[in-house]
Amino acid sequence: MKKEKNHNKEILIRVFAHAIKDIIEYIPGPDMGTDERCMYWVKSEIGRAVGLPREIGGIPLDEIGATGFGLSVCAEVASSFCDVNLEGARIVIQGFGSVGQHAARFLAAKDAVLVAAADSQGTIFNPQGIDIEHLIQLKNVGKSVIDYSQGEKLEQDAVIAIPCDIWIPAARPDVIHSDNVDRLQTKLVLQGANIPFTAEAERICHQRHILIVPDFIANAGGVICGAVEYAGGNQQNAFQAIEKKIRQNSTLVLETATKTGIQPREVAVEIAKRRACNVMKWWE
Repeated sequence: MKKEKNHNKEILIRVFAHAIKDIIEYIPGPDMGTDERCMYWVKSEIGRAVGLPREIGGIPLDEIGATGFGLSVCAEVASSFCDVNLEGARIVIQGFGSVGQHAARFLAAKDAVLVAAADSQGTIFNPQGIDIEHLIQLKNVGKSVIDYSQGEKLEQDAVIAIPCDIWIPAARPDVIHSDNVDRLQTKLVLQGANIPFTAEAERICHQRHILIVPDFIANAGGVICGAVEYAGGNQQNAFQAIEKKIRQNSTLVLETATKTGIQPREVAVEIAKRRACNVMKWWE
């Protein structure tokens, strides 16, 4: 059954790759539901991809946790803007897949404590802390976070209301919206997923003085890693680039947001537009 499922997945990915073959400006990389093997299929179909297996010269960004590492760097920067001490900080992660797992691991190395994690089956909560490596092992053998024995098993959306210092959405878009944003009990949100909050939810959080570091700042580690790979760099180069770029961009965005009172996403978008316009001048 698993072999047949993988074969069907390969066919779908090769069809997708063929569909974008002529869009040469687009360099495919891994995202939700794909991994290094999938990127190999894309590469073999159209000749370009990043996030490739290590064995063929790639930097397996999901395997090494590039996005999760970037989130941990962002957490270091952002913590000083919202009165959070990473040592002992309570972390809650919504979506315990590749991004969520590595974010938990890298933040634990900074002495933060994972108190809750959720996946599609439910939420596990332990205010005393969760053994991250054990939880990852369970996920690696196809089990759910609620199979973790040392904690309270809750419904999937219960993860929203668990009190914490840092809340990390690392799954799907629009998880937090105007109907549930008031349930959040946190000081800092690091957006590990793409557009996990609606614009209205971010506005409400800003009014409540919950600091949100937007997705394309906080979760850029994977994209940065892919760029380094495409340019011929190695894993060490990738981690160095992630550390430097996310630290610089997070600091710039949050310093500006603090001085102006403008939402961090609005600040980040304006900076991105300005940079894009400056680059485009060279093609005029």
